[in-house]
Amino acid sequence: MIKSEYFFWLVGAVFLVMAAQMVMDRSNPKRFGSAGFWGLLGAAFFYSTGVVDKSLPAEPLGVAVLILIVLGGCGLTGKGTSHTPSREKRAASAARFGNKLFLPALTIPVVAMICATLVKNWKIGGEPVLEPGYETILALGVGAIAALVVGMVLLRERKISVPLHSGRNMLESMGWALILPQLLAVLGSIFQSAGVGEQVGRITEAVLPDGQKFVAVAVYCCGMALFTIVMGNAFAAFPVMTAAIGWPVLIEQMNGNAPAILAIGMLCGFCGTLVTPMAANFNLVPAALLELKDQYGPIKAQLPTAAALLVCNVAIMALFAF
Repeated sequence: MIKSEYFFWLVGAVFLVMAAQMVMDRSNPKRFGSAGFWGLLGAAFFYSTGVVDKSLPAEPLGVAVLILIVLGGCGLTGKGTSHTPSREKRAASAARFGNKLFLPALTIPVVAMICATLVKNWKIGGEPVLEPGYETILALGVGAIAALVVGMVLLRERKISVPLHSGRNMLESMGWALILPQLLAVLGSIFQSAGVGEQVGRITEAVLPDGQKFVAVAVYCCGMALFTIVMGNAFAAFPVMTAAIGWPVLIEQMNGNAPAILAIGMLCGFCGTLVTPMAANFNLVPAALLELKDQYGPIKAQLPTAAALLVCNVAIMALFAF
């Protein structure tokens, strides 16, 4: 049986290899900080196995996360000299292979879908091939490996070090923002456990006038967008605002349609995602990878769309969710 831990160990091993590459890269003025950041993250993938099965204490893993925050937040990570081909060579390669270059990217969802729908039912010796409950993430891992093989065959590349160097270049370009969504998701869970949603709900119920459905809808939708802007993740904002307004006010008190309200509420959160630098993987990372002059260019371009969608979501919820 292929266990989910195998996939996590593979990810951790890739981070450790890239960290070793960073240590050897003297062109990076912050090579030790970069290597420490990604090496510690890679080691955490291995250590977390013991935390999950409770054979190891969780406190060192928490300390590791704090160290990652310090390394990233204090600007102790950097980028070395790129090992990717020049712009001219990339253009020539693109012209040569054309649309075939999309094959590795398309391989991932195709293989993942096959594994998640068909392979999950396969059994060998009475045991499932994929660990039950983790078929999707394992399917994604198998798809990524298959895409790597397809890419190397397509480009006739025989050295595994080439994709590793390219991956390291992208890793250094993205920087600490790569793990920001995970940290923000944890922050949402902490807020929920701390009772932030309940306190927001009490304040809202005290301020909202009774029976004002449209005002309650506007507060919930705008609150989802604002919390997402602050927290950078709609999934982190959702439990807070839903516990505060969505469920107790709109669904229980005003008898709203739960699926409609919750789905539209998430869409309002995504409006906030479009305009926040906290959603670095959506807004700041593309600007860095595309080497845009204005790092906030994507946010400025998306702001009108986000505002229009938020207004539409408020109207849709008020008119059709009750």
